[in-house]
Amino acid sequence: MTSEKLYKTEPPRRITPLENYNEATKSPFTNLPTATILGVRIVLENHHPLGLIMVHTCVVAGCRNRRIPGTSLSFYRFPRDPDRKQRWIAAVNREGWLPNDGSRLCSTHFISGAQPTDSKDRGGKPGKRSAAEPDNYEDVLKILKKENRALRESVDKMSLSETSFRNDPEKVRFYTGLPNYFVFETVMWLLAPHMNGTKNMVKLSMFQQLLLTLMRLRLDLKNQDLAYRFGVKVGTVTRTVLRMVNVMSTTLVPTAVFWPSRAELRKNLPAALHSTYPDCAVIIDCFRTHLNIDCSGETGASAGSNTLKYMIGMAPQGVVTFVSRGSPGSVSDKSLAEGCGFLGKLLPGDVVLADKDLDIGESVAAHGALLKITGCDGGEGSEGSEDVSLTDISPERLSVRRHVERVVSMVKLRYSMLTGPVEVPFTAAERSSNIFTFDKIVQVACALNNLCISAAPLE
Repeated sequence: MTSEKLYKTEPPRRITPLENYNEATKSPFTNLPTATILGVRIVLENHHPLGLIMVHTCVVAGCRNRRIPGTSLSFYRFPRDPDRKQRWIAAVNREGWLPNDGSRLCSTHFISGAQPTDSKDRGGKPGKRSAAEPDNYEDVLKILKKENRALRESVDKMSLSETSFRNDPEKVRFYTGLPNYFVFETVMWLLAPHMNGTKNMVKLSMFQQLLLTLMRLRLDLKNQDLAYRFGVKVGTVTRTVLRMVNVMSTTLVPTAVFWPSRAELRKNLPAALHSTYPDCAVIIDCFRTHLNIDCSGETGASAGSNTLKYMIGMAPQGVVTFVSRGSPGSVSDKSLAEGCGFLGKLLPGDVVLADKDLDIGESVAAHGALLKITGCDGGEGSEGSEDVSLTDISPERLSVRRHVERVVSMVKLRYSMLTGPVEVPFTAAERSSNIFTFDKIVQVACALNNLCISAAPLE
């Protein structure tokens, strides 16, 4: 029987490689039946040493790779997982096309020719899965990198990272009350040598410790809120705030809150005050802060009182120059002024401005100074003068009145914690100094206010 007759009439039969292996040529094709077609001797495909095979062609649009004897390419089945299968179909880039059992992808369309074993033609047995990559994976990679950068920027903006504050002055003002990151960094630089005692706060960096404390003062956030934001325990927040307040009280307050000389006051006096109050030395106010405690309980601040009272003095430009220690809310203005050391700062001829009627006119006069009330409740003049309506006040003095109102409210608006109520951990007094923690907080808030550009320019 000739090879030609076998090719035309006999059905295909499976021939094992060992039957036709030629020892001399080391080839399994030597003893296979052949046929001569147009003078070319070829191996009959039906008698391949591995038996009858199906010629697979890659289904990717534009790809002409085929499975032929001797090829180094691998051909892979479509995965069974619906999601991965759909991604492969999209990569084929043939509109309306769906794969069948004989559809294959060649290895040229995978990353570095990687062979995902779950889709390789192995008789349908699934193996470990690996991701496939379409022809345009470079474009896809660029898109993914761009999306990744956008997501990183978005996360950074929402986070409390040092980088996000460095490039966002508005964020610095909102969370800290300071005008920009430069001032924040300056404060951190001033405090750094004195923060050795906070090194055991390993979970919070120096930046985070200062930021957490300023957020507590600025926004009056609860400790539990800050614990969630910074990923620490409530106890860590409490200890951090107390330590940082102590550091700022001993480092920042003495250098930022001080009574200026008369020459400095007159040199920097706003223009509008030259004609109305050229001898103005200070603007004063008293404010109360509620304590978050049972008023019937005994506290370090006062027995039977649930408020603290402070006297604060400011230069005409808005800089805080004096802060008293907290006293029980029932204490009179006169007793507070005489006991806190404020009167000792005055010089003969000084003018003291107040937005509301304070019962300290006689005490001020005893030191050779003069108290002037600018608010509507006390009128324009010394303590106890008759009420004066706004229509009876000159534009210059009306401007002064509005300026005093802004200066008095500036510090309390900038640091909300001063408005209270004050929580119990901040009402305790230190044994060494006998100073209440909240007294230090008020002083620190005033010192931080002085680092900012005046928010109360005189009109």
